[in-house]
Amino acid sequence: MAQHTPPPPRICPVCDGFASVAITLGGRDARGHLRTITAHCPACHGTGTTPTRRRDREGARA
Repeated sequence: MAQHTPPPPRICPVCDGFASVAITLGGRDARGHLRTITAHCPACHGTGTTPTRRRDREGARA
């Protein structure tokens, strides 16, 4: 019997798969570390993928 593989996850069209970025705040702290914040894509919530749509396979062979 044939094994069915799940379709690969779709890349988020909003962020093109780059779901999280680090943004510098333009300065360093007292220890010399660069201050950054992390921003996540609002569409995929930082995963980089969107859920695949499930199609009804009418007329397809079982």
